[in-house]
Amino acid sequence: MKIKCVIIDDEPLAIKIIEKYLSEFQNFELVASFNNPLMALTTIKENNIDVIFLDINMPKMNGLEFVKNLEFRPNIVITTAYREYAVDSFTLDVLDYLVKPIPFNRFLKTINKITQQIYLQRGLSKTHIEDDSHIFLKVDKKLVKIKFDDIYYIESLKDYIKIFTATGDYLVHKSLTSITEELPKNNFLRIHRSYTIAIDKVKSVEGNLIEVHSKRIPIGRKYVNHTKRTILRTD
Repeated sequence: MKIKCVIIDDEPLAIKIIEKYLSEFQNFELVASFNNPLMALTTIKENNIDVIFLDINMPKMNGLEFVKNLEFRPNIVITTAYREYAVDSFTLDVLDYLVKPIPFNRFLKTINKITQQIYLQRGLSKTHIEDDSHIFLKVDKKLVKIKFDDIYYIESLKDYIKIFTATGDYLVHKSLTSITEELPKNNFLRIHRSYTIAIDKVKSVEGNLIEVHSKRIPIGRKYVNHTKRTILRTD
């Protein structure tokens, strides 16, 4: 499980320290670092960022104002030299508040807190890392084990996804993009903005329709070429 991060800080040295700390953790992926919060908006939106390490006192936009204006809000870890912003920060539901200079042992506590939070948000159990034949997802307030081999296809339903499997259907509070990234790429393929399928469960392809478990699923226009190449190569 990769946890995607962005650093926003106008101090180059502060960025380098956090970059060095993050490099110690293999499951954390630093997508980009920025010295201007406005420059980070596109990256945050397009890359499903999990965590932002965010300074407060920056030119052009204060870090807390930046948080208030985020349309999509990842987990926020404040990194600042000032203790007095702590109360205001936690009223914005930030995950943690680090005061510079940040000792590594304090940063490690934040890493553990982030990891636990991401497990909860993704509905994952740590056991999914040890066994890649299944995934645990939160369904009706409990973690349910779903085997990859049992999955037929997944449909996006706004803020939820519905997973159709050999053992039943499951409604999960998660995005289709997020779940697709967590599935084995050799057997799961996104073919439409609303559908991801198990390649080995495909029964037939007719025009721009794919039949999976008696369901005829449309292939989105931007997915057509890649989908057909992948399925033909697999077959």
